[in-house]
Amino acid sequence: MTIVLITLDTCKHRFYFMHIFQQGLGMANVFAYQSSQIDWCEDNFQFSEKVAEFYNTISSVSFFISSPIMMYLLHPYAQKRSRAVYLIWVMIMFVGVFSAYYHMTLSYFGQLLDELSILWVLAIGYMLWFPRRHMPTFIKTRKSFSLIVFLAALLSTILSFFKPTVNAYALNCVALHIIYVISLELKRCTDQRIINLAIVTVAWWFVAISCWLSDRLLCGFWRQINFYYLHSFWHVLINIAVVHGTTLFAYFDAFYEIPETNPEVKYWPVDSQWLGLPYLAIGDKDHLRKSC
Repeated sequence: MTIVLITLDTCKHRFYFMHIFQQGLGMANVFAYQSSQIDWCEDNFQFSEKVAEFYNTISSVSFFISSPIMMYLLHPYAQKRSRAVYLIWVMIMFVGVFSAYYHMTLSYFGQLLDELSILWVLAIGYMLWFPRRHMPTFIKTRKSFSLIVFLAALLSTILSFFKPTVNAYALNCVALHIIYVISLELKRCTDQRIINLAIVTVAWWFVAISCWLSDRLLCGFWRQINFYYLHSFWHVLINIAVVHGTTLFAYFDAFYEIPETNPEVKYWPVDSQWLGLPYLAIGDKDHLRKSC
């Protein structure tokens, strides 16, 4: 009887340590190459055994190019309004880092970092720029609104660990709400440059999301014609859309919150909406150009 009890106790401890070991392996597997739930249309390891998706990885560099430029161009606005403007573009650089890591490894951990960095860019954008007049009536201050957005983003972060694929589609749905808010603002706007900026912003987003969806849903077709670059196009196009969209919301924010600075959208390096990057310029004039 004693021998049986000792044997059972030994087996119990063995199974316990096997369970702990398997959990450790599971944690290690989230860092493994191709452990992600999503594999994009581009062929894997075409040019290097270390880089799963070459073009998708390289195209993530676009986020590093735009971010420092926009921080420089928005410096006067950030000094006048809030230094949190810099945080938006720092986070977008993190989006570039995590996107490159994800597409290089196609790891589950990389997928989480990629999705969550985008989530927090959107959350910070909402906290910083969401027009006060569109906030729910029970919210009295931007601080309260920011707290609610922070808690919602935190909850989404936790849920993302269980189903990151759903989070990817949910993030694109948030873009629809942003477009809705833009449409509400444009109903009050008479400045044609701002109206044009809004139209161009939505157009860039539409082309970008079309590339994203086409890569996901029509991969078989694109493989037949040996064209696997749509997701890398998405990286560049959504980056351009973000530059336009953040400038648009920064303008609305400055117009309502610091109207004495006479906010104006300009373009760099060429003052043309077709050849330049839009940014918010502010001055010290006491009159407004037009009504928005």
